[in-house]
Amino acid sequence: MKGSHFSLLFLVLVFAACQLKDEKKVAVNIEKIALQAFTDTVQLDTFKIVLKGTESKNMSLLFIITSHKGVQIYKKEIKAEELLKSYLASADLKKEDEKIKFLNDEVNFFFEQEHFLIPAITEQEKPDNNTPDKAFYEELKASKLNGFDYRLGKDTKVYIAWSAKEQKVKIYYKCC
Repeated sequence: MKGSHFSLLFLVLVFAACQLKDEKKVAVNIEKIALQAFTDTVQLDTFKIVLKGTESKNMSLLFIITSHKGVQIYKKEIKAEELLKSYLASADLKKEDEKIKFLNDEVNFFFEQEHFLIPAITEQEKPDNNTPDKAFYEELKASKLNGFDYRLGKDTKVYIAWSAKEQKVKIYYKCC
């Protein structure tokens, strides 16, 4: 009788250990939302970032902006592998849990106030070689609409804003 209890206890422990190991594979879906004026200087649009996936090699950050009218106006998927690649040399990202922590930190950092640029372009700023569309840059300067910046890697930052003229989100600056 004691032997069967020990066998049962052993099986329960083995099952529990397997479950704990599998829990590390649970899908990660971390989501952050911010409300900011973007397509309008008064109405608030919804900025959303979601970290999707189970392992760093198949994870991605999905960035979506929905206007105050309820229309999705921007969608960008950033592959975690690409983001991690640019940081691997400088950061200690050898282990999987370090990579996951880094990606979680990226999500938490994504909507820090410093990324919301009010206005996107000031009167004193001038376009340079990192300005892909000079006409849009000038439109943005005149409209005084807000901008947003985010990283695609260690050395690449993208600045986006709403073009009232074209009714879409456009990149107005891309650089280091």
